[in-house]
Amino acid sequence: MDRLHDLSCVLHVHSTHSDGTGTVAQIAGAAEKAGADVVLLTDHDTLAARRRGEEGWYGRTLLLAGHEVSPPERNHFLAFGLDDEIRWRGLGPAGIVEAVREQGGFGFAAHPFASGSGRFQRLSVDMRWDDLDCLDGLELWSFLADNGQALAGLREALRFITRPERFVTHPPERNLREWDRLGAARRVVGIGGLDAHQFGLRFAGRTLRLMSYRRSFGQLRTHVLIEREPTGRMEHDRGLVYSALRKGRCYIAAHSVAPATGFRFFGERFRGERVEMGGEAGAGGWTLHARLPRPADVRLLHDGHTVARARTQALVQEVEGPGVYRVEARLASHGAERTWVLSNPVYLR
Repeated sequence: MDRLHDLSCVLHVHSTHSDGTGTVAQIAGAAEKAGADVVLLTDHDTLAARRRGEEGWYGRTLLLAGHEVSPPERNHFLAFGLDDEIRWRGLGPAGIVEAVREQGGFGFAAHPFASGSGRFQRLSVDMRWDDLDCLDGLELWSFLADNGQALAGLREALRFITRPERFVTHPPERNLREWDRLGAARRVVGIGGLDAHQFGLRFAGRTLRLMSYRRSFGQLRTHVLIEREPTGRMEHDRGLVYSALRKGRCYIAAHSVAPATGFRFFGERFRGERVEMGGEAGAGGWTLHARLPRPADVRLLHDGHTVARARTQALVQEVEGPGVYRVEARLASHGAERTWVLSNPVYLR
């Protein structure tokens, strides 16, 4: 029986503790208005929000504070579960990852595939990660960086800023190919992040918000499937969220396409054995299940290749061979087919 609880998270967010334009309280308020269950704050090189006691529940939204380890130019890392900031000087990519592990934390390479936009540096600079093979997790789909690097001119930039739900279609194919390659050797958790700063312009003494937190929070989310209902006790609930992220029991959803709460992807075989997203098990005798809150174009991929596809709300497929199995779901929205849901894989070894 499925006893998991689905929480939608807005992830990779910056406040006035670094280079964002909103306070922690304002960010939490914007997330609650947008209907997000969790905010994962990641200010650059600081855990100030945690030290000041700003983690916790704000109405119906839980705010948790990690930080973005931010060496100059490249190899940024979203680190969680730490009491102290990572001192990155002298550390290469693998050194940063190991430093987080040594402190008992975990994390994700930030915008690891973003090669930058030559014209719109504010929206996307070259932030590629230099050593993907050292990672346990990565920001598979970066709302700001991945879309910013694709802008061809001013008209597209204005479309992205003013109507992102009409501009964004799919994550870059190269991101998915690299993720599939990495998964062949080990579990690598994929998340969707916003890199939200709340861009704006000062005009006549007022700030015109071009991409407010609330609008950003309605675009791309990472859903975590937690093992028990939240209790309202911050440390307990933080443990549930972090456990799901560590294990890859999570999926990415384009919230601007449609709400995705209720999505499930898992495997079952004889004697009631079950493997969830992010789980690893021996190959043989598995039936994989994908369930969605509404019908969509659902694709089951094995090592990056489609092995089953249907317009359905529930895809069921028997599989035998080892490999990395994951689900993509697409919907027509705002005049185009768009990626709606990306699952983390089930790994059959």
